Amino acid sequence: MGKYIIEGGHRLRGEITPQGAKNEALQILCASMHSPEAITINNLPRIKDVLLLIQLLEDLGVQVEKLADTTYRFKAGHVDLDYFQTEAYISQSAALRGSVMILGPLLARFGKAVLPKPGGDKIGRRRLDTHFLGFQALGATFDFDKAENFYRVNASNLKGPYMLLDEASLTGPENVDMASDLAEGTTTIYNASSDAYI
Repeated sequence: MGKYIIEGGHRLRGEITPQGAKNEALQILCASMHSPEAITINNLPRIKDVLLLIQLLEDLGVQVEKLADTTYRFKAGHVDLDYFQTEAYISQSAALRGSVMILGPLLARFGKAVLPKPGGDKIGRRRLDTHFLGFQALGATFDFDKAENFYRVNASNLKGPYMLLDEASLTGPENVDMASDLAEGTTTIYNASSDAYI
């Protein structure tokens, strides 16, 4: 097993550029689907989850241009909603916990979204109730197919409500926020996490 040896007593000096945060990067990447305009994102961390999500966006029809090692341009002028029915999409999104974050932007822009039960790290209870209860408060309906482990969410006319989330989730409020961006009226979310990303 590898180890770090830290020897104290030395004055620190120099400069570093911190890598972008994974959770923030996943949310911003998904938010890029809100608009058909070109969006440039800098300082994306070069890690597996981020790269998998970039590939998923590209396979959905988003134009992806790598401008530098950690800088990409995205243009979601056309999103291929038929891709959701493919085995490739099921395999990709099931392997990436952060894929749940595409639901909010898709609901806002297209009024529907589908998602297989996401995978990702197994670090205790990681339910999706907060996401779906928030979408329902906006006026969406959802259905879970147990046989296929597949969620289907529909929303023809989202309206901003007052909502109390049942837990101070990190990703739930952000997903609801993205879904509410194009909804009619104002959305007020109570019991959102106080994390810096939100």
